[in-house]
Amino acid sequence: MSEVNADQYFVPHKARWPIVGSIGLTATVLGAAHVLNSETTVTPWLMYAGLIIILVMMFGWFGEVIKESEEGLYNTGVDTSFRMGMIWFIFSEVMFFACFFGALFYARTLSVPWLGGEGTGLSTNEVLWNGYEGVWPTNGPAALGGHFEVLDPFHLPLINTMLLLTSSVTVTIAHHAMRANHRSQTVIWLVATVLLGAAFMYLQVTEYIEAYHLNLTLESGIYGSTFFMLTGFHGMHVTLGAIMLAVITVRVAKGHFKPDRHFGFEAVAWYWHFVDVVWLGLFIFVYIL
Repeated sequence: MSEVNADQYFVPHKARWPIVGSIGLTATVLGAAHVLNSETTVTPWLMYAGLIIILVMMFGWFGEVIKESEEGLYNTGVDTSFRMGMIWFIFSEVMFFACFFGALFYARTLSVPWLGGEGTGLSTNEVLWNGYEGVWPTNGPAALGGHFEVLDPFHLPLINTMLLLTSSVTVTIAHHAMRANHRSQTVIWLVATVLLGAAFMYLQVTEYIEAYHLNLTLESGIYGSTFFMLTGFHGMHVTLGAIMLAVITVRVAKGHFKPDRHFGFEAVAWYWHFVDVVWLGLFIFVYIL
């Protein structure tokens, strides 16, 4: 199929994938909600079925987009739309993590000091938790979850920081190699990036095991909940980013993309750099400060 003209905008055909994805998401959320409430008679299978439907939707929908792209149906107008869509998606991810960083800031800078009796004319400390000292890290008044120890930021977290910063460099080198039409070099540097991401996740799991040995769990008060909430969601994003990079690597090896037309590659690179920046914020505000 020949490429569309520059003044023509590709209008996609009617697709079944949006409704399939909606069904999958609904089933997954309903099943997960019941599992979290310990209602495990039928609902785990509802959650698993929803996840399978989502995977089928992703493979099918992404496959169609890749096919349309390789057939030359996307011109510069469509490319601009894709770029705008990715920019807004990353912005939504920024707001997603901003909420969690905001929760950490509120708990650490406002709530805990108030419970410790700082700056309150209503004597919050005396009325609610008399004698509680608002120090950080804390497992909250009443020592929820028992005593715990924090992780050494200059051990595994520092190694993970170096891994992600290095992966940001390797994916940039791969991008420059793609623009220079050095396909084999592009594949090599993309594989290196995926391996660095996999190493990060391995060390993240190792760190969680170490944290539980130090009795730092989700039940360790406000510190434990914010720690696992931020690092856990970031780890999920690293996993998704590594999977996307792996797909891009396979596509490059199969001859997809051109030196001047490879937005699929660029979009994943943008996402990976975003994940790296979020980790720097985590390393500073969660581990060090």
